[in-house]
Amino acid sequence: MITYTNKTYVAFDADADIRYYRLMQAWKKNDNTSFNFYDAHDLNNLMSYSSEETIKTKLAERLRNTKVFILLVGDSTKNLYKFVRWEIEQALKRNIPIIVVNLNGRRSMDSNLCPAILRDELAIHVGFQQKIIEYAIDNWETSDISYKNANKTGAYYYKDSVYQQLGL
Repeated sequence: MITYTNKTYVAFDADADIRYYRLMQAWKKNDNTSFNFYDAHDLNNLMSYSSEETIKTKLAERLRNTKVFILLVGDSTKNLYKFVRWEIEQALKRNIPIIVVNLNGRRSMDSNLCPAILRDELAIHVGFQQKIIEYAIDNWETSDISYKNANKTGAYYYKDSVYQQLGL
């Protein structure tokens, strides 16, 4: 059986930061923008009363179809171990390109908020803006592969010129 990895997996603090995920979904639905991603969260429903094991099984299913992993980093993301850290560990284990989106708008790694597990890992760090997230979704996978082939690690970020080209 061939598995197609074309989805975008978005991990976040579901209690504090779901509004940012919902905003990304709204960008996707807006006919006046080109923002689009194949949302891994569309694959199956997770019931809030499901066991941790059941939830992780469903999340693993989503990750098997993932092309790029986005982590929305808010004030409490670094403290979430039960699911968010597990999701990050799975993305790392599966060599899925990682885009860290700082909800505070910072365009590089925010060492105060970034989960420790990601601080030395290969990832692109961007601010929470539609155009730069879309750019990262479209371009980071290729960079990630070439950086991994060169055995590079650590936090990466786009130069100001990329933001300027995007009108940001």
